Amino acid sequence: MAALLIPILLFLFGLAFPLGWLSPPDHEYLRTVLRHPVTRGVLFLLCASSLFHGAHRFRYTLYDGLQIKHLDGMINLFCYGGAIVGSVSAGYLLWLVL
Repeated sequence: MAALLIPILLFLFGLAFPLGWLSPPDHEYLRTVLRHPVTRGVLFLLCASSLFHGAHRFRYTLYDGLQIKHLDGMINLFCYGGAIVGSVSAGYLLWLVL
């Protein structure tokens, strides 16, 4: 899900709207869409799944590529702990700030 939706969002909000290729949505419309709980849930799942996927891939890169399996506990703490902290931050920003 994240591999399909994140590139579309990056293209729209990173290139198409700023460069004028498409007309950007109104600020109030975006606020209304972001206030809907389903939209917040989807954005949270996109953020969390991307963070955990990246942590998993980075962990196995360290294991297989650099052969540092002896640091198993510290690598797991660093990779998955970072993904957990990022997911909690995304949840905080989506539910409490918006």
